[in-house]
Amino acid sequence: MAENLFSATRLTPQTLLGFDYGEKRVGVAVGNTLTQSARPLQTIAATGDARWQQIAGVIAEWQPQLLVVGVPFHPDGAEHENTLRARRFSRQLHGRFHLPVFEADERYTTTSAHEMGATGLQADAQAAALILEQYLRNLT
Repeated sequence: MAENLFSATRLTPQTLLGFDYGEKRVGVAVGNTLTQSARPLQTIAATGDARWQQIAGVIAEWQPQLLVVGVPFHPDGAEHENTLRARRFSRQLHGRFHLPVFEADERYTTTSAHEMGATGLQADAQAAALILEQYLRNLT
C-alpha cells in the first residue's frame, strides 16, 4: 500500500509537514510535491499537551496530506534512544491526527542547518525543512 501512496504523491500536488523531533523542541517545516521544496515554519518549544495543541494548530492551518518525521541514527546506521523516541512521536502523530506519517533519516540535518547559518530555534525548523526536502527528493 505504501508504494501506491508514493506513486500518488508524485502525481498529485500535495502539502506536507516535516518535523525535526526533540524532547524539548520540535522543528516544523512545510513543503509540497509540486515544487519539491520545503521551508522552515517554526519551532515548537513546548512539551506535553501544549506541544500537541501547537502541532494541531499547524496541521489545521496547513491541512497537509501527509507528515514526515526525521528519525536519527548513529553515523553507522545503528539505532539509539532518540531513534525510538522519534518513532514513538511518529506513531503519536498518526494516532492523533489520522494522517499518513513517513520517517526519513535525519542524520546531520541539524549540523547542516547550522552550517547554513541557522541559529537557536531557527536551526530546528531549518532541520525540519532539510528532512522534508530529502523526503521529496526520494519521491522521484
